Amino acid sequence: MHQVLPKYEIVIISLASPFLVGLYANSVLVEEFKSDKKLSDSLQSMIIPLIEKYDISAIYYTSGPGSYMAIKLTYVILKTIEITYDIPFFGVEAFLFNDNKPIKAVATLYFIKEKDTIITKKLDKVEVSSFQLPNVLNHLVLLRDNLPLYVLPII
Repeated sequence: MHQVLPKYEIVIISLASPFLVGLYANSVLVEEFKSDKKLSDSLQSMIIPLIEKYDISAIYYTSGPGSYMAIKLTYVILKTIEITYDIPFFGVEAFLFNDNKPIKAVATLYFIKEKDTIITKKLDKVEVSSFQLPNVLNHLVLLRDNLPLYVLPII
């Protein structure tokens, strides 16, 4: 009888500090990594060892809404990994990882999801919610493409 090898995937939540990286085997979280360091200094050094140790079939990242710089950096790193290692990556909406709570935009402006639409809204008091990696990837909804999801209106 042949042994079935696990399918490995990575989830990256890079919109807030600490940023999170989860390693999944057969869609179940097996290892979680956190970092308070600068994303530009540490994301790649967290992901590359996982790619070299495991046969990663896909990477999912929070493509927005949230910190534009974090989204851009993550996208560029993942696009490079896709080209170099031939590992596809997919965008996932950030609200999946914080129980649909408001996400900081700028000053007192927050991203809010109302039905299927993401808007910005001024909020004075906000219940702070942290992002969390899911234990299982069974409710992951992929966006149409893996491009950054920029939501702020033109000023």
